[in-house]
Amino acid sequence: MGMFTKNYPEEIAHRIPPGQRLVKTWPVLHYGPIPKFDGTNWPLELSGLVENPMTLTYHQLRELPNVKIDADMHCVTGWSTLDNTWEGVSFRTLKELCKPSAEARWVIAHCEYGYTSNLSLQAMDDDDVLVAWRNGGQDLSDEHGWPLRLVVPKRYAWKSAKWLTGLEFAAKNTRGFWEVRGYHIHAEPFGEERYAHQEGARAELEP
Repeated sequence: MGMFTKNYPEEIAHRIPPGQRLVKTWPVLHYGPIPKFDGTNWPLELSGLVENPMTLTYHQLRELPNVKIDADMHCVTGWSTLDNTWEGVSFRTLKELCKPSAEARWVIAHCEYGYTSNLSLQAMDDDDVLVAWRNGGQDLSDEHGWPLRLVVPKRYAWKSAKWLTGLEFAAKNTRGFWEVRGYHIHAEPFGEERYAHQEGARAELEP
């Protein structure tokens, strides 16, 4: 697989996955137009194989217990940024509210304009996964996902879907926007899980 693109100091080299390079800026990458938020009308739907399906208004979401997560970010296109500080609501808090059934093994993130992304429930249930509205002490800009984006730090950044509107719990995997276009289901950066042809027997299994 890929190699480090340059030599980094030992204290950070172990944090940079193969094939990645550090950048000082935060590149903007997305498909489709940037939605507008009027400050009130942005509900988050928790649906699928759950005991308590619900739709949270944006105000209700912001009133839930908040978390602050420090995490690195790695894009499949090859750039990485370190020490990002995210603020929002832990995925585990949302999971406790809606109570997924024992059959739920996957989570489909639904976003504005019909965009979707998918991950195993096991991957989503990590302690650093959250839905976020702030980065680096500032509200997210429109192009970086305001008013809400999913953040899954241990996966390539396309899994941290912008303009999040819902989380659907499912028994079977449904490939998202980039996954049907040839990208990896699990997307673990240190394993360089970039493309679907690398999945093999893991295609329908949790990591």
